Amino acid sequence: MRLFPVVCPPWSETSAGVFSSATVELAAQTLGCAPERIAKTVSLRLKTGPIVIVTAGDAKIDNRTYKHRFGEKAHLIAFDEVEAITGHAPGGVCPFALKPGVRVFLDESLKRFDSVWPAAGADHTAVFLKLNELEAPAQPESWGDACQGW
Repeated sequence: MRLFPVVCPPWSETSAGVFSSATVELAAQTLGCAPERIAKTVSLRLKTGPIVIVTAGDAKIDNRTYKHRFGEKAHLIAFDEVEAITGHAPGGVCPFALKPGVRVFLDESLKRFDSVWPAAGADHTAVFLKLNELEAPAQPESWGDACQGW
């Protein structure tokens, strides 16, 4: 697996005076980019085990589309379980360096962009990647559609 440097950009302070990439809005404000360019990683639980779906920042999981794709209703992993299951704390979950058994899926909403900003393992880091650079370390099981709103 090719390793990519974590980018700790010159953070701008949010209205709360905190440097953060914990939410799409804070990350976009901090990085000075459009919210949809933030690649958010959603942690979910299937009957067969945990998965993460990486979506564009403006996309939302659509229950009907998700159920059609995965055969069951979407169940978010509880906030207090995310780190134990994925290996990353909430706000810093990224699609690489995950705990064994966590499957990765990339959402079609990302394909609108040549490059995106996923979190990089902590709620105050991000990395700028072209889509092919995101695919290499993420090793997704597949690309597909699970979202709406974009």
